[in-house]
Amino acid sequence: MVYVKWVFWTVIVLCVAGFLHYTLPQTDIARITDTYEKRIDFGENSIFWSNQGTGDAENTPNRDIFFIQTVRTNGRVMVYRNEDTAWGWPPYFKFDTSNLQAEAADLKSTAETPKWVAVRHYGWRNEFLSIFPNAIGVNQVEGPDVRFIPWFNIILLTVLFAIFWAIRVRWIRFRENRINPKIDEWTDGWG
Repeated sequence: MVYVKWVFWTVIVLCVAGFLHYTLPQTDIARITDTYEKRIDFGENSIFWSNQGTGDAENTPNRDIFFIQTVRTNGRVMVYRNEDTAWGWPPYFKFDTSNLQAEAADLKSTAETPKWVAVRHYGWRNEFLSIFPNAIGVNQVEGPDVRFIPWFNIILLTVLFAIFWAIRVRWIRFRENRINPKIDEWTDGWG
């Protein structure tokens, strides 16, 4: 029974950690090599794409998606999708897809004359499932060695942990003060 409890809580923690890792913003330093637009037919991986864009027809089986191709500082290629999140989840309220695509196209560079950019995004890249992280912002930086401290993520995770800890402490106190005495009272004559 103890193993079932630990497996249950391990699965819960892994699900919450995966959800937060997918949803919270991350920043990659990269060099933009190309930008393009492609019509996508949504299939089994449709949960990893945003809902239809603001102003788009509802329930369309496909739509045009912008992409930003980059090469990261370690030489590996990374492709980002660029689509609005609008009022949906995650709550980035991104409505500037076309502007971001124009900014990314303006920051294209070659390996000989690199322009390094900080690509702020959420999501994962998985070639097997055709999942792309969604770019939220693109800003030119001084070089490939720039470091960012994820203050938003640190503060949010600290607040979430504090809320979890406060609920846990209150539950333990409630159980010790209210539930355990009643259980002891009911089971006194069982021995």
